[in-house]
Amino acid sequence: MTVSRVLHGAPNVALETRARVEAAVEALGYQPDPDLTRMMEAVRARKKLGLKATIAVLREHVPQDGLLSPSYQYVPVEDISRRAHAHGYAVEEFFLGKDGLTPKRLQQILHARGIEAVIVSPQSIQLPCSKLDYSPFAAVTFGNAMSTPALHMCAGNMTLGIQMAAEQLRELGYRRVGVAVTRWIVNRSQFGYSGGLFHWQHGLPEADRVPLLLMPSNDISQGFDAFSKWLREHQPDALITFDTHVPGWLKQLGLRVPHDIGFVVHDWTPKMTGLAGIYQQRDHLAAAAVDLVVTQLSQHEHGVPEVPRQIMIPPRWVDGRSVRSK
Repeated sequence: MTVSRVLHGAPNVALETRARVEAAVEALGYQPDPDLTRMMEAVRARKKLGLKATIAVLREHVPQDGLLSPSYQYVPVEDISRRAHAHGYAVEEFFLGKDGLTPKRLQQILHARGIEAVIVSPQSIQLPCSKLDYSPFAAVTFGNAMSTPALHMCAGNMTLGIQMAAEQLRELGYRRVGVAVTRWIVNRSQFGYSGGLFHWQHGLPEADRVPLLLMPSNDISQGFDAFSKWLREHQPDALITFDTHVPGWLKQLGLRVPHDIGFVVHDWTPKMTGLAGIYQQRDHLAAAAVDLVVTQLSQHEHGVPEVPRQIMIPPRWVDGRSVRSK
């Protein structure tokens, strides 16, 4: 500590001691490491001021795309914060498109605040998050909605999810399982919904195969006509679909759940009590994303990777009163 105080020019060192230390420094030819000095200064500053490094969570606020309604679920910031705090990081959300926040302005804010880590949560078709320059950042994105630039990615394995749910329904006695979602959902899963369904149907009798319904708009409320037409034509006895609007449509069409038709939520969350569903375990998605971005920071990795790493979290089946009991 005495040597450190001399090297930093602290006044509270006896003159004789200071002279001995300076003589030893000169004899040894010691030169301070500037990188280590800057790092230690940053550590001392954070300890003194109670500061933490920050991970930015980038959201998108584009209401006209119809993807901000309760029909769509995103990784909660609370789950991200819980994991980030365990690593010693704070978390702050930024909403591109809200209050005039442009990609250029956000880039300036992140630079000015020294933020080096970002978790991208695409929530639109226009993808303003894709307009950022990611070269200064350790970065990871949720899902496959943003394919360019190709960042490291964490997503739920919905190929497995659809197959798991369809098998569960088959075991409960359902024979004609239909999936009704939007194109955005299919694309965000990198065709996990459609691919999982088609693969599962390959082993079924042709009479039991129900074609996928892609609703005509991201605004689910506009899908009733297409949904009712599809339902009449193909007569599925079980559905994997949204928890919003569809239950009301089934009631309007005179169908009772689960007596006349089984109902499974494609993106189940714990608040959906009583409903069967596919639980994508977003708390684990959040943890994987934070771990991946912290690893990049520890390895001094920034920018768009040459080979993006992709972490797939397996979903779980959740039983509920909206399907038959065994």
